Amino acid sequence: MKEQADQRTVLSVSGLNVSFNTLRGEVKAVSDVSFDLRRGEVLALVGESGSGKSVTTRAVMGIVRGNATIKADRMNLAGNDLLTLSEEEKRKLRGRVVSLVFQDALSALNPVLSIGDQLGELYRTHLGVSRKEARERSIELLRSVHIASSERRIDDYPHQFSGGMRQRILIASAIALKPEVLIADEPTTALDVTVQAQILDLLDELREELGMAMLLITHDLGVVARTAERVAVMYAGRLVETGTVDDLFRAPAHPYTAALMASAPRIETVERLEPIKGSPPNLIAPPPGCAFNPRCTHIGDLCTKVRPELVMGADGRARACHYPLLETANVG
Repeated sequence: MKEQADQRTVLSVSGLNVSFNTLRGEVKAVSDVSFDLRRGEVLALVGESGSGKSVTTRAVMGIVRGNATIKADRMNLAGNDLLTLSEEEKRKLRGRVVSLVFQDALSALNPVLSIGDQLGELYRTHLGVSRKEARERSIELLRSVHIASSERRIDDYPHQFSGGMRQRILIASAIALKPEVLIADEPTTALDVTVQAQILDLLDELREELGMAMLLITHDLGVVARTAERVAVMYAGRLVETGTVDDLFRAPAHPYTAALMASAPRIETVERLEPIKGSPPNLIAPPPGCAFNPRCTHIGDLCTKVRPELVMGADGRARACHYPLLETANVG
């Protein structure tokens, strides 16, 4: 990744908590999550399904619906205090300042509207341009995501495109208004390996061209290694480790991060994969102490008694563990 000249923070989140009231009790989906995202940077949120990644980003965008309760010490987006804005003010920021690429392109696109109508609506609604100008801009937008014969395909419907091309269209709609922050939620899900690489290259190309910051949600460590600069690992709604991609891949500090890496296949090895035993905890009644302790192979006396806080180390990495692997290795 190229070093970014502009290190201005465009998204700052501190003490974010999201819970849902259910018939069985309160589900604490996100607990005390904090992170900063700088202009042009790629930050990956990594973790198993249900770890709180998508809920975190939807809370930032203000699109968590239903019986959710959202609290935070700070949520600032490009100089806008999200905690004080009205719903209408937040709506105006979506697309123009922050945008989201959904993981399922087929369900995200309206099947009864042409691609031109769906893309053109963005320009007409946010910029107030004419239908003709919106169509011209939409054609140019399709060209920017490398869809051939854009002048003809602008009138096609979602089912007439392949999965990879539909994903490109979703990306096009997300970048139409040149947002400062792009949230990509599993953007390569259900795509074959070749198309995945093309989508990741496209996102990186557009990020550099537009100067966007990108928050990448994924459980694919290969995508993280290829795309991101920093990583935030989530487990049971909390951040358990943060650091640069190089540092985390070279020597993970939290046992959960190490377990994720051990369970990922590598082309250069034929060793047996080590899956993470057990299942993620029930967020209505999580285990006492560290939520990962029932599945941890490095459990100690404190792990079942005291919940570890996310602490920044001297190496610039943060970890929420009573017995970090780096310190254990140094002692050994």
